[in-house]
Amino acid sequence: MKVKKIGIAGDHAGVELKQKVIQVLESKGFELTNYGTDSTDSCDYPDYAHPLAKSVADKENDLGVLICGSGNGVNMTANKYPEVRSALSWTPEIAELGRLHNNANVVAIPARFVSEELAIEIIEKFVSTEFEGGRHERRVNKIAIS
Repeated sequence: MKVKKIGIAGDHAGVELKQKVIQVLESKGFELTNYGTDSTDSCDYPDYAHPLAKSVADKENDLGVLICGSGNGVNMTANKYPEVRSALSWTPEIAELGRLHNNANVVAIPARFVSEELAIEIIEKFVSTEFEGGRHERRVNKIAIS
């Protein structure tokens, strides 16, 4: 899959990092949809994670990037959608394995626990890695509850 469209969202703890990520991804030619928030005022992360996850589930975006303080809240929210496989990633290697072995289509970044440079590396690895398929396909097909 050639990744072209990426959705991005986060809460108040991820705003500054999200703005930098948007600049980097747009400079690399990706088409981005920003689902907010763009304010550092306290907010509720599901209000932004749900629209992003729905856009990935509905195939409006090829992949999604979620950013909040710990990454946990947005990750849990996104994973409520049967078609979404969100990988909480704090290293590029974890993001890569999420794509390779789990066909993750959303990456959740813990803004309070990674540097800006590391977050960019994580996201770049995530969007550039393809699903390996093979034996992993069988396992991924067992994730969603029908």
